Amino acid sequence: MKSITLISDTHSHMDSAILEHCENRDEIWHGGDLGDLKVLNALKEKCDIVRGVYGNIDDKDVRAEWPLNEIFECEGIKVLITHIGGYPGRYTGRVYSLLKKEKPNLYICGHSHICKVVPDRELDLLHMNPGACGHAGFHAIRTILKFDIDEGEIKNLHVVELGRRGQN
Repeated sequence: MKSITLISDTHSHMDSAILEHCENRDEIWHGGDLGDLKVLNALKEKCDIVRGVYGNIDDKDVRAEWPLNEIFECEGIKVLITHIGGYPGRYTGRVYSLLKKEKPNLYICGHSHICKVVPDRELDLLHMNPGACGHAGFHAIRTILKFDIDEGEIKNLHVVELGRRGQN
């Protein structure tokens, strides 16, 4: 079993509320718009395995560290992470083609700052967007997702609200 903290859209922001939810986790995944490598370094101090993708605001330094798409297997679940990609019924063309080719069980993106978990019955996958945990953007509440993956099943999924945007 692996315990996962899924975050996105930090936009160079890292605080104790985020880091508290990264402690004692097996892996931390980031859905893009890191903003600054200091965020990555802070996450690496909390967890040995930090995976993620670059987003549209990320500079060449972040893009040198992280790919556009991250595709991997975790405890029997094939995962695809990208920053901009849409959601079931409204995928970008690039991501729809990638989902059809790779056939992940779990598709993760960020960018919208809207926390949502939606099954895609057509492609037989689960879509997750953890929302945004940084302060930049239009979202009212900063959010992350936490869950476990155990023998090919996602368990104990819950949304963590970190407080209002603009407040710590």
